[in-house]
Amino acid sequence: MSGFAPHQADEVAIATIRTLAVDTVAAANSGHPGAPMGMAPVAHVLFSRFLNANPKNPKWFNRDRFVLSNGCVACALQYTLLHLLGYKLSIDDLKAFRQLDSKTPGHPEAGHTEGIEVTTGPLGQGFANAVGLAIGQAHLGAVFNKEGFNLINNYTYTFTGDGCLMEGVASEAASLAGHLKLGNLIVIYDDNNISIDGNTNVAFTEDVEQRFLSYGWQVLHVNDGNTDLASIYAAIAAAREEKDKPTLIKLKTIIGFGSKEQGTHGVHGSPLKADDIAQLKEKFNFNPQEKFSVPQATYDLYAEFGKRGAALEEEWSTLLAQYAQKYPQEHAELTRRISGKLPEGWEKALPVYKPTDGAQASRKLSEIVLTALAPVLPELLGGSADLTGSNLTKVKKSVDFQHPSTGLGDYSGTYIRYGVREHGMGAIGNGLAAYGGIIPYVATFLNFVSYASGAVRLSALSGHRVIWVATHDGIGLGEDGPTHQPVETQIALRATPNLAFWRPADGNETSAAYLVSIQSESTPSVLSLTRQNLPQLEGSSIEKAALGGYVLVEEDNEDLTIVSSGSEVGIAVATAKKLKAEGIKTRVVSLPCWLTFDQQPLEYRKSVLRSGAPILSVEAASTAGWAKYSHEQFGMKGWGASAPYQKLYEKFGFTESNLAVVGKKVVDFYKGTKVVSPLEKALAL
Repeated sequence: MSGFAPHQADEVAIATIRTLAVDTVAAANSGHPGAPMGMAPVAHVLFSRFLNANPKNPKWFNRDRFVLSNGCVACALQYTLLHLLGYKLSIDDLKAFRQLDSKTPGHPEAGHTEGIEVTTGPLGQGFANAVGLAIGQAHLGAVFNKEGFNLINNYTYTFTGDGCLMEGVASEAASLAGHLKLGNLIVIYDDNNISIDGNTNVAFTEDVEQRFLSYGWQVLHVNDGNTDLASIYAAIAAAREEKDKPTLIKLKTIIGFGSKEQGTHGVHGSPLKADDIAQLKEKFNFNPQEKFSVPQATYDLYAEFGKRGAALEEEWSTLLAQYAQKYPQEHAELTRRISGKLPEGWEKALPVYKPTDGAQASRKLSEIVLTALAPVLPELLGGSADLTGSNLTKVKKSVDFQHPSTGLGDYSGTYIRYGVREHGMGAIGNGLAAYGGIIPYVATFLNFVSYASGAVRLSALSGHRVIWVATHDGIGLGEDGPTHQPVETQIALRATPNLAFWRPADGNETSAAYLVSIQSESTPSVLSLTRQNLPQLEGSSIEKAALGGYVLVEEDNEDLTIVSSGSEVGIAVATAKKLKAEGIKTRVVSLPCWLTFDQQPLEYRKSVLRSGAPILSVEAASTAGWAKYSHEQFGMKGWGASAPYQKLYEKFGFTESNLAVVGKKVVDFYKGTKVVSPLEKALAL
């Protein structure tokens, strides 16, 4: 690539970005002007010279991906750029920054504003998302590119700051990115030494360059990010030339450049004062009386971005059409995956079980599902946080996703070794889902999903289809004891909006969990799976379980209904038989997924959890939340203990003999009273 060629409108364009960002924050009287002012030059160079995207078609598949990891402090920068570049974001949208129902919320949100790839704000998440986006390109490029047909070759560019680099999730992701040698990942570090608490020397004095060099990254420097456009250009160009290492560009800037408070935390998180805005605009030859002013020269310069992007997309479409002629099968598969359409009949591969089939741990049942789906659903790209042998997530004969030079696999591989990096894994999974053409699954013990709660929350908020294979799901894991036995994790995940928490009770329910999780394009799922064996249940089916809840054991004129999930459902069935032998007619309801059940019609739900007899919930976990579905709750009141799981179930009362006693108490307590379904409410939804 040739060297930097100045444009006569460069300086006015940079000044436009700075003043627009300042006016945007001032209009809301809320936000962060400092980072946008400091990063305006690098944003200008990146978007005017390098980044390939088409504002008229923001979802063009081979576009470069841009992630604003420091989205909490620099979103006004991204919104300003999206407007200037020609995306569907008007001046009025900038004026509505941080206001109700605007396209410019307080942090960038994917699916809400065109041109936003991932939701950022919680620091470090965007950095890790970018690693996932880079893996997505490397993987699909390895699968589909052919000689003469370099169809998938985009870069992922990321802006990050000191705050992101302090967060552990970014460190986890950066370490893995270096190991994977992701040369398509370019991170620009706004090295301004300021956080909300003031100068970063109060808490952050590590040598960032040495840290990233030790990760296996290339580290480049721009000593003057405020005015030296040629050096910014040269650094980005050099980063693009490095094919076997991700690049960190250490960009020295002055936060709030041009403000009277530049270089201080005073310009970090508060709008500039009116007199400061006036002197800033005068300094950059803008009328201090005008707000949201954009010179025509700036619009004209950025119109070239749109023209370039449209031309590149047209070239790509022509190449794709030629690819179809030479490689029709690969073309059909690639375009199917880009469209997000699942293969016809893929669900027929899901295993189906009979009651006579042998008992299996649901983690093993999950492995059987993944093995069955791998040949018919090639977009599944999975991995585990160092627990592959326990999570049972690697399909036999599958190739690891690794840089070819390692001899451990190649980029076409479908299994990612995440190492002990649960949080980074979850955030990378979000990036993979955002890239498109991939359905990511990630794995660890259920207890350690809580390590990644920030990433899980953003999966749900952003609508990323990430499937968590979460094994060792309760006190039934036994000897490892309370440090590993989740009793509160279930309700924390169930309480998360738009997150499907599945706790299947047998093989058919495990298949159903995968069925619904894969079909749910905008909902992440956590599959809570056992270490101990579970019997195949009479009356279960994929179709019934896919409703989220159903009647497993029916009785007319029942005295009691037991509702349960996962490993306790089989115990509930045994308890119902015992109670029936003693003259107490007991129904059993399996409720593997609250979210999916809640999405069913109210009349169906009330037929499952019906009026007429008390309902008792049973789960070897916290009882919190179960009052929504039951009148009485039996569960854990505290932590578990270290012992074989049979001993633990006896100690804490999860046996048919004890549950029969509990059931009788419930029946006796409600005898003679009119019992209505817990779903019968004035505000039933």
